[in-house]
Amino acid sequence: MLLTIDVGNTHTVLGLFDGEDIVEHWRISTDSRRTADELAVLLQGLMGMHPLLGDELGDGIDGIAICATVPSVLHELREVTRRYYGDVPAVLVEPGVKTGVPILFDNPKEVGADRIINAVAANELYGGPAIVVDFGTATTFDAVSARGEYVGGVIAPGIEISVEALGVKAAQLRKIEVARPRSVIGKNTVEAMQSGIVYGFAGQVDGVVTRMARELAEDPDEVTVIATGGLAPMVLGESSVIDEHEPWLTLIGLRLVYERNVSRM
Repeated sequence: MLLTIDVGNTHTVLGLFDGEDIVEHWRISTDSRRTADELAVLLQGLMGMHPLLGDELGDGIDGIAICATVPSVLHELREVTRRYYGDVPAVLVEPGVKTGVPILFDNPKEVGADRIINAVAANELYGGPAIVVDFGTATTFDAVSARGEYVGGVIAPGIEISVEALGVKAAQLRKIEVARPRSVIGKNTVEAMQSGIVYGFAGQVDGVVTRMARELAEDPDEVTVIATGGLAPMVLGESSVIDEHEPWLTLIGLRLVYERNVSRM
């Protein structure tokens, strides 16, 4: 079994692969204060009772792939792999790791590991040109050329950040549940805010993707647009440009990068 771990700023998503199939997944909060030992206990709690794994930490795991946007968590996970999975090949996505995707960016080290991993998976699953829209703490838009190159992208405030900002900065507004309202025209304050979030972000996605596609390909209709991230379902039905929804895109990318590197270790 391959254990994949995608550490985001807000949530950490873990996936368990049996070959190319993801057979189990978990989502936990990202806490930069957790130590390696605490993370090991958490992993044991999540995986210890899974029918495909043994009772002891590491039983049934024959590979690990990790990417993280939080350096302190990456540091602790590195220690977890050393102390608790010492005999298991582990790939931590960082400079020097083979991804198979050329990065056409002014400073490639500035690009988040998760964005490169998404590009790897998008190119493998759908080919280029493609645009990945990842609905995370930030909403990121990443462009993959017809030759499978990472071209660049766009970063915008995420849905949850926007909701929190409204609740903090607007005196008469509060934090709300992110949900689709009954209609675009809200009949109360909560529905009005929900409408602004859902339809506002759908409009943002359509506008940004349309402009990116024009720059990415001579025929914008050739560009495949893939949505991923925990909040993607909120926008899927309202956006006119999204072609595919792959909730495990980053985990699939981690599996691909692991396979491209493990033979070199």
